[in-house]
Amino acid sequence: MVSISILKFRTIFYTIEATVCKTHGAFRHCHSGSRGSRQNFDNNPNLSPNEKLCRVGIFWDLDNKPPNSIPPYEVANKLRIVAASFGVVRYMVAYANSHTFSYVPHVVREMRKERQLLFRLEDKGVIKRNEPHICCVCGRKFYTNEKLVNHFKQLHQREHAKRVNQIESARGSRKVKLVGKYSMKMEKYKKAASAVLTPKVGYGLAEELKRAGFWVQTVLDRPQAADIALKKHMVDMMDHRRVECVVLVSDDSDFVDVINEAKLRCLKTVVIGDISSDGVLKRTADTAFSWEEILTGKATKEAVSVVENWKDRDILKRLEWTYIPDVDKKKLNLDDAVAETSGDDDIEDIFNGVDDDYKDDRGAWWELDLDDNDVRNG
Repeated sequence: MVSISILKFRTIFYTIEATVCKTHGAFRHCHSGSRGSRQNFDNNPNLSPNEKLCRVGIFWDLDNKPPNSIPPYEVANKLRIVAASFGVVRYMVAYANSHTFSYVPHVVREMRKERQLLFRLEDKGVIKRNEPHICCVCGRKFYTNEKLVNHFKQLHQREHAKRVNQIESARGSRKVKLVGKYSMKMEKYKKAASAVLTPKVGYGLAEELKRAGFWVQTVLDRPQAADIALKKHMVDMMDHRRVECVVLVSDDSDFVDVINEAKLRCLKTVVIGDISSDGVLKRTADTAFSWEEILTGKATKEAVSVVENWKDRDILKRLEWTYIPDVDKKKLNLDDAVAETSGDDDIEDIFNGVDDDYKDDRGAWWELDLDDNDVRNG
């Protein structure tokens, strides 16, 4: 009889314990603070390698942070390599007005003047190159830059224009096949053209970023137009839970609100800029790097320790538990659970079910039942 009561008590206890554990998990999920935070807690050792990777988005404010003294294609590739240290780079976005794309930095103008002077001296025979100019498309050699440029325009530029027209005039599956067929040749041409031909607009900022894989958007020439458009794009990405790590390339303190919003949604934040470490934008983000650290590769090495710190932070968040009395009472409802399955009622049922023939009619149990011999002896 006692063993039956113990078994029933164990059943009640484990039922309540399971309910508490389930409610504990619900509290932990509510404590995360956003709809997109569920994916932040998925980075645990039990997941597969593909599930562990964090989705990264690069958002570049070109009006505030253009690569003035560095080739745009090189900078874009460096940024992508650093961002890939935090996860899988899914989005690369750059915003600027038309003035930024048409502007030629002073450093680039000086380099162009030096190159033009050098090429004129080569054409006049004043100086001679130790190594000839080589066409990066077909590999032919030329001893003057003028001959290389003429060859490139007359042959490769025309061929490239024919490919583009052929792709644009095609439709459906034929267009897809042509894009796949000419993709390698067109990429090779663009890479060679950036070194041989002078860009007609600016110094090829938009074209070079597109070649590196960035989605480049031009906005109106109005104050803060690029900032507003970039902020909207970042918030839209966060609303649709498309990124879990935000990499912002800017020194503008107006983006502090967006970084704070990303942190409230439990997203990881990285800022790339040249302002000193006491800048408000760098203090708000989880981590920050400078252009020099990006180009020298120092940021890629430091990103490893940053990711480890993020993993430790996620583990601590999973261990957090917040007690909310009203929600706990509603979710758990311990009073009802205990009342419905009370052990006392079960014990009373067991005693009531005992056969009446088992009861002794000789009196109450506290009255001593003495034998006749004992009475006589007394």
